[in-house]
Amino acid sequence: MESKGLNSYVTVYKELLKAGDVQIAYAELVKYVQKLRTEFSKSFGNDYATGNVLQGYMDYTYFYISNDYLKSKKLKLALVLNHAEANFEIWLLGQTKDIQEKYWKLLKNTKWIKAPDMPQYSVFEVTLVKNPNFENLDKLTNDLKKQFLAVSNEILDSLKEVA
Repeated sequence: MESKGLNSYVTVYKELLKAGDVQIAYAELVKYVQKLRTEFSKSFGNDYATGNVLQGYMDYTYFYISNDYLKSKKLKLALVLNHAEANFEIWLLGQTKDIQEKYWKLLKNTKWIKAPDMPQYSVFEVTLVKNPNFENLDKLTNDLKKQFLAVSNEILDSLKEVA
């Protein structure tokens, strides 16, 4: 397959930007993740600390979530909006690549590790809400909070079994 030059990509990029839909969608999605972070901080503040929203390169928008147990293992969770898939995921992350590799190997024979290779940015990634309905953000927020609680508790239980 022949590779296109940068000018070809820039032409498509300019056309998409002229339409204006990309900027609106991106800004609204980031704004929603910021509201979601605030809601998580209010709802789970006694058990989890939440970090600031990070925007990536139009690929992921996310914030970190941690508690004392995760910090003691040099781990944290991230609630991630995957822009390419337009879904929400929870990622288990290590402070360093070495820590991520350590926990990937420890969890390799659990339900969390499905691929033969470790993901680029995390120990593992789990979809929380696939095909979210962005027309009803209150329901989406409640669904994400419920899913986060259920999945994060399972992750913590699994970590306690192997670590």
